[in-house]
Order: sequence, then structure tokens, then C-alpha cells
Amino acid sequence: MSAKTNEIQPPVLLKAAEAAAWCRITVGTLNHLRIHGRFAPAIRVGRRCFWTPEGLNEWLESQREPA
Repeated sequence: MSAKTNEIQPPVLLKAAEAAAWCRITVGTLNHLRIHGRFAPAIRVGRRCFWTPEGLNEWLESQREPA
């Protein structure tokens, strides 16, 4: 086995501005939703919050209105 196949790939972590752009909302809206527990769960690293694309996509799907 080569060393390259065993390398661990770090997860993609998006900052607040990137997560807001991903969801097409403002950072203010993201923070409002997050503070009120209505946004995708964040990954906290120290005082900073990050989001994964998968978590944001799941949250977006959960916001779908019923047909």
C-alpha cells in the first residue's frame, strides 16, 4: 500500500460567511437561526463555529414545505 491511500482527509468545514452563502442567507440570519436553535448544528472549535456541507444540505432539505 502506498502512503497516499492511508492519508486522512480533513473534513470540509465552512465558516459562518461560507455557510450563509451556501444556504443563500445572510450571516445575520444564520446567527439568528443558530441562536434560536433553528439552524444546522455547528461544530465548535474553541469559540468558532463551523458547518459541514452535508449538515447544511440536511438542514436545507428539512426546510422544504409540504406539497
